Amino acid sequence: STMFLVGLSGGIASGKSTVVAVLRELGCAVIDADLIAREVVQPHSKAHQQILQHFGTGILLENGEINREALGNIIFSQPEKRRLLNSITHPEILKEMLKQILKYFVLGYRYVILDIPLLFETRGLTKFMKYTVLVYCDPPAQRARLMRRNGLDAAAADARIGSQLPLEEKRRWATHVIDNSGDRESTRRQVLRLHARLEDSLHFLWARLAAGAALAGLGGLLFLLLRHFSS
Repeated sequence: STMFLVGLSGGIASGKSTVVAVLRELGCAVIDADLIAREVVQPHSKAHQQILQHFGTGILLENGEINREALGNIIFSQPEKRRLLNSITHPEILKEMLKQILKYFVLGYRYVILDIPLLFETRGLTKFMKYTVLVYCDPPAQRARLMRRNGLDAAAADARIGSQLPLEEKRRWATHVIDNSGDRESTRRQVLRLHARLEDSLHFLWARLAAGAALAGLGGLLFLLLRHFSS
């Protein structure tokens, strides 16, 4: 049993989705925290009800789902609202992530990649990762890509980029860096090299998984993990 966790992050418009696509092509187990964040706030969920209590029905779409853009505009300009939203959604996201980690553990994967956009901003999850990977691109490229992708002017793009930690700062914390400043082929070669290194790594992190289970409050899953290792 040699599975370990790898945290993957980047910055807005740094090209993380490109890296994830290559990793999936290679057959890697990737858990998408942003996708989970969408799922845990679906109508009739616990988090959905709590969000409506605090933010009102004005953030709903006609089908009852949360308008992410409307909610994003609120929390972007009001840090206290962002902290409130995080306190509602993060526990649910962690629970679902742990369930998926356990699934890949049982299936015998060597490592699991946790795709977490704000991994370095929150810092709380990094202690459970054996390695952390940053998808980096130089600031001018990041700005140009964001303006082109989202149809933003320079001021709006700078504001979005400025709301996150600078990529240069994240780069100092990451154990591996994928430089996505160049073309796709260059990025792909770097991902292939990273994959080869991770496949060769035999670090054993069951204790980190157990600690993650305790952190998420899932005693049952923790019991299953401990039972596996004692058998």
